[in-house]
Amino acid sequence: MEYERHSALMRLVGFGGVDSNENEKALKWGRRFEGPMVLAAIWILIDWYLQSKGISNSYTAFTSDWLIWLLFLSELLVMLTLVDDRIKYLKHNWMSPLIVLGGLPVLWGVDTFYAGILRTLRLALTIGIFLRVSKDTRDLLSRHNLGITLFICFVILVISGLLISGIDPAFETPLDGLWWAWVTVTTVGYGDLVPATTEGRIFGSLLILMGLAMFSMLTASFSVFFIEQDERELSEKEERNIERIERVEEKLDKIEKQLDMTLLVLAKIAEKEQQSASKEAKNNSQDSD
Repeated sequence: MEYERHSALMRLVGFGGVDSNENEKALKWGRRFEGPMVLAAIWILIDWYLQSKGISNSYTAFTSDWLIWLLFLSELLVMLTLVDDRIKYLKHNWMSPLIVLGGLPVLWGVDTFYAGILRTLRLALTIGIFLRVSKDTRDLLSRHNLGITLFICFVILVISGLLISGIDPAFETPLDGLWWAWVTVTTVGYGDLVPATTEGRIFGSLLILMGLAMFSMLTASFSVFFIEQDERELSEKEERNIERIERVEEKLDKIEKQLDMTLLVLAKIAEKEQQSASKEAKNNSQDSD
């Protein structure tokens, strides 16, 4: 039910993606475009930061506009070529043609009244792109209670940061404690903040052990997720192969039935020819008598 609501929300905002009932090739290319779209979303944020700080020049902004526009155009044309129901795809992804058509005046250098608005609204695209691929993320987090595990680890991280700031005088603020807890639980250990008391060091040792256990569990969960993905792809291929074999068997059955009917027809024709030949032979014998 949650995935259906998520898909309905994505269709409403114009980032519905490829429908699950579409053909296999369209679904495959829809997944292939997710990676470049995420990179484009990240670049939109970087480009916005560079422009807001005055670091980016006009050539960089112009090139960025063109690349983002070409990416959306490529996705739109490829998917419209591959999907079976083009009208349905456009209804669920109405944001893509809007970006492609609305961006043309800006790319051509026409000083339109909405040019600045359009560039600003590109930031909203990053949210839409991340939401479109968030279904896979939610699928990952829902397996083996991974989302709950991460939430519990986050709570422990916050509590640990607050506790160490109260236990050890080396940490002046709770933010220092949170930073130290994060660095410690990930077993990175920058060394910029270290406990100065015995209590703080014991607490840090326990936090390191928890970090090792947590990342071992996360690694196992990710491994299981990717293995299940491979197994699901293999099972889908097996199902497709079984369907192909069944279709071939059906065609062979039809061919066998047609051959049987053809043989019956030929047998009847041969029987009739034999009867006509025997009749003709009798007639010839009577004429000779």
